[in-house]
Amino acid sequence: MSSNVKSEEGTLAIRVLAMPADTNPAGDIFGGWVLSQMDIAGGLVTKKATNGRTVTIAVDSMTFHLPVFVGDTICCYVKILKFGKTSIKVKIETWAARQYDNIREKVTEGVFTYVAVTEDRIPRQIEENLKVL
Repeated sequence: MSSNVKSEEGTLAIRVLAMPADTNPAGDIFGGWVLSQMDIAGGLVTKKATNGRTVTIAVDSMTFHLPVFVGDTICCYVKILKFGKTSIKVKIETWAARQYDNIREKVTEGVFTYVAVTEDRIPRQIEENLKVL
């Protein structure tokens, strides 16, 4: 497990309440649900950063540090790591505000790659003036 002492990196992209419908058979929040929230957060940031539609092409790494529980509020923070010709790589951290405590813990982090695409889903070049980290 990683240390949860440091603060989040990146821009807050989404904040979502974990609900009972999002649980796995053990009663914890399903990891796939957390991953999908992270993907949504990354998509929001990358479409703004590239001034258009983006699609996920890779989850380069993913680490689950702690479980998420029903009633936790998760916050996904996105930090742009690198721009390519058509791609953008981001680090996404998920922090949980625990339901009955004043505790915020980093529960998950990963690196995702998105590609800027046209309306026809064809990769498009990211304009140089948008490539600001």
